[in-house]
Amino acid sequence: MNMTAPEVNFSDLQRDAKGVVHKLEHSASRAVRIRRRERDQQDLVLVTADRAAQTTEAASATARIFIELMKQDAGARALLEVLPAAFPWVRYLSTEEVQTFLLELIDVAERSESLGNPAPLANLVAAWRSTAEIHADPELAKILAQDGDDFGAVPEPVDE
Repeated sequence: MNMTAPEVNFSDLQRDAKGVVHKLEHSASRAVRIRRRERDQQDLVLVTADRAAQTTEAASATARIFIELMKQDAGARALLEVLPAAFPWVRYLSTEEVQTFLLELIDVAERSESLGNPAPLANLVAAWRSTAEIHADPELAKILAQDGDDFGAVPEPVDE
């Protein structure tokens, strides 16, 4: 069941903090999304400490089970079969790339869980998804396969 958190503006939090906390405490998700209007600012999510601890513990337990299962040959073979259901975009990757993704996924999941930081795992999945997007677009794949100079990272655009 997907529970959507109620949303409030950041100014509501500043102006009526008690009202926002009331929404938080009566929300099925025990969370409130705080919308920020500035383009360079990400929205925030306010959650109860208990809900944050539950979420962290659930993710950690799931990751530990997943990691140990994948360290077994049968588990890794099973994951190769179910990976396309979890990440449909892997169908655009070669067999070798899917195997590499799986090995990296197991490794990074273990390291991320040990740190209690999901960012490395999220970044890995995003990077492989981008690779699949390139394979899915024959014109883009052709352009990127051409020989040429690498000019390094592209700087962030500047708003004028």
